[in-house]
Amino acid sequence: MTNTGGSAFPVMDMKVTKEGMTLRDYFAAKAMQGLIAQSAGTALGSRVEIAAEYAYAAADAMLKAREQ
Repeated sequence: MTNTGGSAFPVMDMKVTKEGMTLRDYFAAKAMQGLIAQSAGTALGSRVEIAAEYAYAAADAMLKAREQ
């Protein structure tokens, strides 16, 4: 099972808890933003699938670093 890091921006009130995106998704989105911005999106070639895999690998590394 993949460690998601829990909710990135949980919202709690008296009646409902909204979990929103996971911390893993947030980290991956930030990594993807940098990859796309770098060299006009050519940092990992033109295949977005490769960039997405790399972004989640970076997110997993960030979550692992938080455990230490």
